[in-house]
Amino acid sequence: MEATKQRLGRGLDALLNGTTPAEPTTGSALKVEQIVQNPYQPRKRFDDDDLKQLTDSVREHGILQPLVVRQTADGYQLIAGERRLRAAQQAGLSEVPVHVVAFDDQQVYEAALVENIQRADLNPIEKAVGFKDYLDRYGVKVEQLAAKLGLDRTTVSNFLGLLNLPAEVQDAVRLGQISLGHAKVLKGLSDADRQIALCKLIVLQNLSVRALEALVKEQDAMPEPGEKAAKEPAAKFEKTAHVAGIENELRQKLAVRLEIKVKAQDRGQIVIGFESNDDFERIVAALQK
Repeated sequence: MEATKQRLGRGLDALLNGTTPAEPTTGSALKVEQIVQNPYQPRKRFDDDDLKQLTDSVREHGILQPLVVRQTADGYQLIAGERRLRAAQQAGLSEVPVHVVAFDDQQVYEAALVENIQRADLNPIEKAVGFKDYLDRYGVKVEQLAAKLGLDRTTVSNFLGLLNLPAEVQDAVRLGQISLGHAKVLKGLSDADRQIALCKLIVLQNLSVRALEALVKEQDAMPEPGEKAAKEPAAKFEKTAHVAGIENELRQKLAVRLEIKVKAQDRGQIVIGFESNDDFERIVAALQK
């Protein structure tokens, strides 16, 4: 079995090669109701439009690639091909072609990971959960899992790090509201409230990853309340009394950490700081009035 595991990075076909098939094998067919779901399936969401297209194709052409299953006491357990099985069910097929193999639980888990990661692409959170479940279940190290899947160790570690993000941010990644690039930037922040607030801002303003990085850098450079102005670099253009008055008025009206930065005679920035998710939502509500 060890020789098989070393070939996982080459894909599901490599995993199947060299295994001892159980009867029946490739070219056989099973009734759809004989096949039970894979409990190790890392994919939790299936795109309805993609599944409908596959169903239409199956209805017209049938299942072109056999499902991979193993025999159990209750029938046959699906190892790979859940989308094809679902499409076959929706298309009203009574039987599907299968390839039956004698896999143990660990091989079943590995096959599910390989198929989804290399063929259908799980969303980043599903990948992270799948990696963590495998590591916890079989007690292997990150570098060992990375080698099995043909991935870099850093890649696996980065996915696992997503599970340290607040639940709201993980949901945004899972639903595709923010990208993996956004999540990596947020992962580098230590304040959970700030992570959530920035996540909402990404969605509201459709911020790019580069824009998010610039915003984080700008926020980090802002002086904390009470910091002396002497710590700031000398401004090339001084604020007029009028601008300083407006700055003070806005601070009091919004009750926020706010600074007007004058960068040229007719150019500058109004920078508003927030300390928590609630603070962010209060400021947004005040600005929208």
